Amino acid sequence: MRNNLPKMKSLLLALLLTLSTVMLVNAQTRTVTGTVLDGTFGEGIPGATVLVKGTTRGVPTDLDGKFTLEIQEGDEILVFSFVGYVTQEVEIGNQTEFTVTLEEDITSLQETVVVGYGIQDKKEITSAVVGVKPEEFNRGNISNPAQLLQGKVAGLSITRAGGSPNAGFNVRLRGLSTFGANQSPLIVLDGVIGASIENVDPNDIESIDVLKDGSAAAIYGARGSSGVILITTTKKSNREGSTTVNVNTFGTVDQATNLIPVLSPEEFIERGGTDFGSRTDWREELIQDAFSYTANASVSGGFGSTNYMASVNFRDNQGIVKGESNTRLNTRLNLSQSAINERLRLNVNLSFSNIDSESINGGAFRYATIYNPTAPVFEDTEDANERFGGYFQRDLFDFFNPVALAQQQQFIGETKTALTSYRAEFDILPNLTVAAQYSQDRRNTLSGAFWSRQDFQVGFGAGGSAQRNTFDRYQKILETTLRYETDLFDGLNMAVLGGLGFQTTRNQGFNARSRQFLFDLGWNNLGAGAIRVGNNTDMSSFANEDQLNSAFGRVNFNYNNTFFFSASARAETYSGFGENNQTGVFPAFSAGADFTQIFDMGVFTQFKPRVSYGITGNLPPSPTLALGVFGNGNRIDLDGDPLTQNDIYVGIVQNSNPNRDLKWETKAEFNVGVDFAMFNDKLTASVDYYTRNISDLLFNVPVATGAPNPFDPGRFNTVGSTWVNLADLRAAGFEFALGVNQIALGEVRWSPNVNFTLYDKTEIESLSAGDLGFDELRFATPGAPGQNNNPIIYNRVGEKVGDIYGPRLEGLTDGGEYVLSTTNPDEFERLGNGLPAGEFGFANSFAYRNWSLNFFFRGTWGHDLYNSYRGFYENQDAGSNTWNSVVTDKTEFVTSTPTFNSSYVENASFVRLDNLELGYNFPTKSENLSNLRVYFAGQNLFTITNYTGIDPEARLTDAENGDGFTTSLSPGIERRNTFFQVRSFTLGLTVNFK
Repeated sequence: MRNNLPKMKSLLLALLLTLSTVMLVNAQTRTVTGTVLDGTFGEGIPGATVLVKGTTRGVPTDLDGKFTLEIQEGDEILVFSFVGYVTQEVEIGNQTEFTVTLEEDITSLQETVVVGYGIQDKKEITSAVVGVKPEEFNRGNISNPAQLLQGKVAGLSITRAGGSPNAGFNVRLRGLSTFGANQSPLIVLDGVIGASIENVDPNDIESIDVLKDGSAAAIYGARGSSGVILITTTKKSNREGSTTVNVNTFGTVDQATNLIPVLSPEEFIERGGTDFGSRTDWREELIQDAFSYTANASVSGGFGSTNYMASVNFRDNQGIVKGESNTRLNTRLNLSQSAINERLRLNVNLSFSNIDSESINGGAFRYATIYNPTAPVFEDTEDANERFGGYFQRDLFDFFNPVALAQQQQFIGETKTALTSYRAEFDILPNLTVAAQYSQDRRNTLSGAFWSRQDFQVGFGAGGSAQRNTFDRYQKILETTLRYETDLFDGLNMAVLGGLGFQTTRNQGFNARSRQFLFDLGWNNLGAGAIRVGNNTDMSSFANEDQLNSAFGRVNFNYNNTFFFSASARAETYSGFGENNQTGVFPAFSAGADFTQIFDMGVFTQFKPRVSYGITGNLPPSPTLALGVFGNGNRIDLDGDPLTQNDIYVGIVQNSNPNRDLKWETKAEFNVGVDFAMFNDKLTASVDYYTRNISDLLFNVPVATGAPNPFDPGRFNTVGSTWVNLADLRAAGFEFALGVNQIALGEVRWSPNVNFTLYDKTEIESLSAGDLGFDELRFATPGAPGQNNNPIIYNRVGEKVGDIYGPRLEGLTDGGEYVLSTTNPDEFERLGNGLPAGEFGFANSFAYRNWSLNFFFRGTWGHDLYNSYRGFYENQDAGSNTWNSVVTDKTEFVTSTPTFNSSYVENASFVRLDNLELGYNFPTKSENLSNLRVYFAGQNLFTITNYTGIDPEARLTDAENGDGFTTSLSPGIERRNTFFQVRSFTLGLTVNFK
């Protein structure tokens, strides 16, 4: 018989141990329950975290904000937290049930906003100033800091037609502020005035503040007329001995979208086109899916009195066409050091960037749309192989193989920037601080262009051609300020700022081009080009320097956090203006009052009306306009003998007459607005209405040669043009912005933000100065073939900038010929306007536990576009059989030669889903890993519009008008070389180490 006693003893021992463990656990643990409530509405907060302090043990609340948690002996404190709320700690004690109310972490009225030469509490702001934080930035493959703000700020228009990775953004604040001076807002990067936006990577930006009205921008004087954008880079860590490493990497796939339909090969042949025997989809031959890659890494930390941040950002953005790319490397180092009990503060900011770009001829996009669909890409004939590198080409007007254009021409750019800034602050007294900042901003660009010997468009007739350009810009700025703050008496605080500034800018450049090469050697051996004069050649260089000296001051008053007043003035002297008008003064004031501090306004926690007025100026893009500038004329052979060379000289010609009275452009802007907040700041909003009067705009006007020069007494005009202060403009607008924080939708939290702007389009009040000037200015001919004669943009005194004029299409004959209202340009009718009447942005942020969803709609309305594809390639006349035809829902049977008329001017209003991002934060218990996030983003996902061209985006300037002084006077034209639209999809990973 088997002895089971040992087994029974073992079993009894195990049962005893198990029972003892259960009893011990029961003695050491207990269950607590509770509810987590919203402090504003008293509702339960779903998804809030309840955690035992010092452990990883915790639970989320349910849909009603309730929780149940096991606690153990030794547990002392529960931590209650949720995104957007102030974290609260509660002692456990003997409690078994908890009711905890979390207050929203809304600091909108207490947060600071960066303004000129300092910061202010948001509650004290009396101008139209908007701050944008990283959580509000646009998402996805953002390569340019301007993209972060697109559609986010009422009145700030950021546009880029098409999807070229090398194209810049057209940035306008409150519409048109000048014809040809600086049209984009002034960039101030970490206190450096006029810094290039390329000096900073979007990943390094901590905040962006936009000074919209004249009173806020006037502290920057002659550079503030187009508004000011203040960019602050990532802050250093303030934690002793801490080090944080952030890594963000993502890949993006770009695809061409919204391609205009064209005739199929069979339809093209039936229409009368020549059949070359092939069937080619030219756009498929040209475009490709493009893959782009981005990696950002930064490390920040602090030890002792030192804080630092260093970052490296690499971006490789490929275009949807082979030969189109943009690669950039940004590096940054920010250091700060304090001493003497933190009375002395030193800051060093260093940033460097290398940008390599490669582009193709924009005409390739035009010909990919309209090239004969029966032509092959290559042609295997002796003539084609010898002359054109095997590409199919025919000697027809405006007829170039698009693939050959992209492959046999090359355009590259290499840009290096270096921005170094050194700042010192010292507290002489607790309320008296002196500061000095010195910065150097360098930008060096080296570009190259190459046309192969077998390139049919340019190189074939020139024997090949190559070009090299350099441009160097060097700017030095030294500014010193003294700031004093005191309480004048109980409740009245005063802050006074005074300063001096000195800025020197030097520009220089060189250009060389030669032609007729024995081999395709490109721009690295220009000496191999046998011909250095005449067509397709060039040799030139230039250099200029200017000085801008400034004195400025500002005083702010705050009475009991109720009444606020600010006044400022800046006086500046600029070497580039006439000797009689080199100094200008730019004053401003603003005032506001928070009525909630005076009256009981119920649900309002802020209601602050404000009013402001400011005068700003604008510098010209060239410091030589006031001078009688001389330039190079023709080569002169003194004896006419081609065999002698030592008597050949380049003549001198005068390009303009001197103007001793040439001065600043000025803008006077009046703004009235109100900031308000409701429901304990859960809802915040602002409303602004502004009017602006812009005067003394710079322009080059024709004058009679030999007549007395009224701007240089005693002398006569030696050339037929003089730079003068010419035009007066008027504009106005209405802006509205509203945001709501954390609307509860069950467990989901929704934070919507909306803004919109209504523009009273810019009106021309004058185009004259004394006896000089114009009644109207006409620009923008549609182009060749056949439409080079009549400009279509008329700018007339008393009317709006950017009016589109032309004959009205009254119908078609039975044979499909135009019936036009007139053919006389002086009788043309107003057909539309190229500038928008309004814009809006609608941002949405959703949070659900570890998930986040953000999407953003943007729209523009009230602007018209000339659809040049339809204007040139819709008709079915015999002369148009060389090209394919575009087909839209507006296409009619037209047999007339293409002629500009009202039918090609389309309303381009649109609504676009600009970007969408879905992200997930993985829970982590690692001591060294604070965040692990994966996200998917899409950009330009869909557009709702009736426009049938490539892109309904407003064209604020004319892409084919290279004159910076007139391109703003010809908006509203979609040119045929527009880069195709791109839709993007991004997959990314963010990791934060600590």
